[in-house]
Amino acid sequence: MEQLGLNQLRSMFQEFYKSKGHYAKKSFSLVPEKDKSLLIINSGMAPLKPYFAGLETPPSKRMTTCQKCIRTGDIENVGYTARHGTFFEMLGSFSFGDYFKEESITWGWEFITEVLKMPVEKIWASVYEEDNEAVEIWKNKIGLPEERIVPLGKDDNFWEIGIGPCGPCSEIYFDRGEKYGCDNPDCKPGCECDRYVEFWNHVFTQFNKDENGNYTPLAHPNIDTGMGLERLACIMQNVDSIFDVDTIKYILDEVVNLCKVKYERGKAKTDISIRIITDHIRSVTFMIADGIMPSNEGRGYVLRRLLRRAARHGKLLGIEGSFLAELSKKVIEISGLAYPELEEKKDYIYKILSIEEEKFSSTIDQGTIILNDFVEELKLNKSNILSGEQAFKLYDTYGFPVELTQEILEENHCSVDMDGFNEHMAKQKELARSARKSDTDAGWSDEFLDLDEDSKTQFIGYNNLQSQSTVKSIFVDKQSRDKIIEGDSAIVILDKTPFYAESGGQASDTGVIYNDNCRLGVSSVSKLKGLFLHKVKVISGELNIGNEVTGAVDKINRNNTARNHTATHILHKALRQVLGKHIEQAGSNVTSDSLRFDFSHFEAISKENLEKVETIVNEKISEFLPVKVEEMKIADALNKGVTALFGEKYGDIVRVVSVGEYSLELCGGTHVDNSGQIGAFKIISENGVAAGVRRIEAVTAMGLYKKSNENEQIIQSAGDSLKTNTAGILTKINNLIDEAKAYKKELEEFKKKSMTNSLDKIYEEALEINGVKLITKKFNDYSINDLRNLSDDIKNNNKGIIIVFATVNDGKVTFMASITDDLLEKGYHAGNMIKKIAAAAGGGGGGKADMAQAGGKDPSKIDDAFNVAKSLL
Repeated sequence: MEQLGLNQLRSMFQEFYKSKGHYAKKSFSLVPEKDKSLLIINSGMAPLKPYFAGLETPPSKRMTTCQKCIRTGDIENVGYTARHGTFFEMLGSFSFGDYFKEESITWGWEFITEVLKMPVEKIWASVYEEDNEAVEIWKNKIGLPEERIVPLGKDDNFWEIGIGPCGPCSEIYFDRGEKYGCDNPDCKPGCECDRYVEFWNHVFTQFNKDENGNYTPLAHPNIDTGMGLERLACIMQNVDSIFDVDTIKYILDEVVNLCKVKYERGKAKTDISIRIITDHIRSVTFMIADGIMPSNEGRGYVLRRLLRRAARHGKLLGIEGSFLAELSKKVIEISGLAYPELEEKKDYIYKILSIEEEKFSSTIDQGTIILNDFVEELKLNKSNILSGEQAFKLYDTYGFPVELTQEILEENHCSVDMDGFNEHMAKQKELARSARKSDTDAGWSDEFLDLDEDSKTQFIGYNNLQSQSTVKSIFVDKQSRDKIIEGDSAIVILDKTPFYAESGGQASDTGVIYNDNCRLGVSSVSKLKGLFLHKVKVISGELNIGNEVTGAVDKINRNNTARNHTATHILHKALRQVLGKHIEQAGSNVTSDSLRFDFSHFEAISKENLEKVETIVNEKISEFLPVKVEEMKIADALNKGVTALFGEKYGDIVRVVSVGEYSLELCGGTHVDNSGQIGAFKIISENGVAAGVRRIEAVTAMGLYKKSNENEQIIQSAGDSLKTNTAGILTKINNLIDEAKAYKKELEEFKKKSMTNSLDKIYEEALEINGVKLITKKFNDYSINDLRNLSDDIKNNNKGIIIVFATVNDGKVTFMASITDDLLEKGYHAGNMIKKIAAAAGGGGGGKADMAQAGGKDPSKIDDAFNVAKSLL
């Protein structure tokens, strides 16, 4: 066989199936779009489930993909074996009710024997033992000798998950030769030895299994084949390990280059770390490119876990400093042509990895020191199980992942009490849930009694701000009423309404409902199962079920909200333009007063870039771009390049909002007719709200006018306080700053003089313990630098001294330990001491042998901490 590269194999597979009339779909994102049951895409057919289930129409009845996948179920085996990896690519060919078994098997045979030129005598096939049709195709159509067609049972060759579509499958094997086999003379596919490698599974989905276990033939059976690209590459390149495949070895060689350790192909202990880093950097690079951000839950935690595991094994190999970001460049180089999103987002990937690895660096150092102390304690107590409480403390206080704790303990032949850890975790979550509980009205999400779900409310508010409507239902405190009178607060449901209900981040309309007999104020509107719930208060008169009323939207409120909503669309595009294509909307809140826009980004936005964004938005407003709203099929909208929000559910027909040719988004909200109607745009703030999520708050038009007035009042008040006019405020402030600097300088000189004068007294108060002088002293409002300088002055002229200082600032205590050089040679260590000293005041820390510092929570325990220092000596 010709030794074909992995990238070649991917291309050859797709080109072959395109020649057979298949639509070649690029890989779906690793983030499942419409499958809440999956955290991350883990198989080639996973993103295609809506097509197989008949929930959606596929773009073609014949499809082929090369799907990127992540699986972490066997993560503990990654690095320890030659075949396990968390990232892999799955080649697939699919038929949705089109061709069936004969074409699937025949084309599969053609590809492996004529295109890849695998030796025919090396190919074996397994079939489901009751699938005579598949046997006949292999035997009579393909001509495979009967002894190389192996019937296997349901566990091996029948695909089903619970109830629903299922069917037999046929797997194709490659015979690697006798040297990989066992002593069994009847060795063949199904044997546990390494001789026969299964590399391509053809699933024939031809039955539907019901709840009673009955199998009914499907009217339109499907084909789903899956072939692991890395496994195929192993065969074609005649290597035993995925880590020897050309594209993966390209990354592995760079790991070896970084750590200066020879790779022994599984023979050396360091090979484990080399393999782990090689595999994990592939996973995290692809995950970040698909918009996954490091976090402490969900798929973000999977990413963080892989990233931190790789970082730790880098330290085990002796790699100094951060290295993962640089290593990701190799992944992008080797896979960027097949997956252009890697190249498009390379700067973003690099930045995320740099930030996360740097953040973890301090965590791993501090956590490892503490965990090593725990291990020493276990050995002293002749135990090998770390308590759940200690593991949770590492996780909760120091951010040390429990999986990392488990891994390090296993290396020391210990384990974790995971039941105890989970118990502490559950308590913390319950406390968090309790803290989030609110007594505010949650009636909008509650189900009303006797709600008529068949009678939907007709919304006419896109084009009309007034309607003639009939009152269908009235609820007071979730109880149905026939009428309400002056002073009553209620929920009113109309047959049709002009009021926009709160949704998609946009606040609802407000206004009035009235007729000749009553007038009601509408404070908000929500939507429940197609019904619009108007929250009202009766201003005058009485309202009865069946009454004809006029619903009138507050025009000014609606217009200001529309301005802000259209502004968010322009803002979204401007952010992508300035910061990069990785920007994705993560939430929004649009009211008549202001707008709030949350988006995925990894760091605070510079003042310069914020100004660029603000300028672009105002330029687009000044261009008076037409704002158009169109309804079209979702497929047509996506083909036009519309921006859709991840996680949102869209029907077959969607509403597309365009702002000139600049912005194109799916949106159900209300908008202005022309960007010029927004007036102006001003960013008020930018800050982080969650891991990898930033928030911009801004105002337009009337909101900007109000903000300007508020600022003027603040400036006027500042001028009054400084006893100057507006023009003189800056000069007055600069003068005050200069005065403050002068006072601060005087104070520092006074403190320095005072400390110098105290040197002799401090030294005289030292205690001598076992031939070592111990100095302990408490200070108020002194910085840690002040204490360092003082300790250096003492150490410069003396030997045999250990200094322990504490300073209290704003109710917080900081400890410092410092040791003269002559004592270091005797084994005294400030870093080890400070941990135990600070612990007495509820704190922790560490540092070097000559000097270390730590924080403490309780200043009243300073004397206790000093006593610990004495006891240590």
